[in-house]
Amino acid sequence: MKKNDILILMLTLLCLTGCNKNTEKVVITGEIGGMATDTLYLYGADEGYDRIDTLFVDEKGKFSHTVRIDTLTSVYLLIGNKVEYPLYLDKGDKISIKGDTARLDLLEVSGNADNEALTAFMKETADDTEAVKRKKAEEFIKNHRHMLAGIYLLDRFLVDTDSIDIEKVKGLMETMPGKLQDTRYVEWLKEKIAQAEKVQVDRYVPYFDLPNTKGKRINRLSETFREKYLLVNFWASWADSLSNERRNRELRQLYRKYKKNKYIGMLGVSLDVAPETWKAAVKKDSLEWEQVCDEGGLNSEATTPYVVDGLPANVLISPEGRVVAKNIWGDALQQKLEESAAELEKRKKK
Repeated sequence: MKKNDILILMLTLLCLTGCNKNTEKVVITGEIGGMATDTLYLYGADEGYDRIDTLFVDEKGKFSHTVRIDTLTSVYLLIGNKVEYPLYLDKGDKISIKGDTARLDLLEVSGNADNEALTAFMKETADDTEAVKRKKAEEFIKNHRHMLAGIYLLDRFLVDTDSIDIEKVKGLMETMPGKLQDTRYVEWLKEKIAQAEKVQVDRYVPYFDLPNTKGKRINRLSETFREKYLLVNFWASWADSLSNERRNRELRQLYRKYKKNKYIGMLGVSLDVAPETWKAAVKKDSLEWEQVCDEGGLNSEATTPYVVDGLPANVLISPEGRVVAKNIWGDALQQKLEESAAELEKRKKK
């Protein structure tokens, strides 16, 4: 081989190597109105992106960031430490993000098919009710079964709900191709669904045994709750303060009504990781019914089987240990407690 030929070959190889490196880059640019000199975070939803990147927003609400990606990957953009927005990155993409702080849940993202399809879905359903969004999400998944965006919509509208239709969710997941089935996100959803099956209505509840404020171990078979319907309320002092305040007010009213009732019991389960913080919250919020604490938080072994994704949450358990209702509040909860007490009173009189 001649010297010139070798030189040409080397230049060609260098060019190809450089081109391959360029195609692995993903350039993300964005502008969010009303946001200035802030910080955004980018982190992975599956194994393709196992790190957290920091994106700095300038005084005009603009930001730019470059990452390296080997294959189509799910990530989340954390905005204002409160809104997680899904993004999809593939090598060579130029992702554009536009939005406004007034509607951080409604960004316009372009740069590949997944982002653009999800943006279109979000725009189309922006003013729809949750029930309509759920139905449209189901149609999206059926029509875009190869898209990562479908996994997000499955989780958001059909799995992360108080009334999950497990068989429907399983059916939708089975239509997804093997490439999606093997992602860590789908594996996590399968685990979540398996746990949800354990606390479906009419299923027996998982067992837990936790300490109360005095250190005594409490469970649903404790003398206080034996042969009663038991309303278990999951909460934490670090959860949304407005939701906690509203639900605690409701629970205090229920406790005043049922504290001497022979058929209804109440138990609070805190997911605080610091016992002292939990005890202070119990005292501050006047939570007079029995309280226990699971210091493992949302990932605790005791409460994970109850699929507690958001707080506060509740489960009504029959004297036999079956789930009677999940996450019902207000008039629906009051009616269910009245029906349960009447049913048990009638049963014991026979």
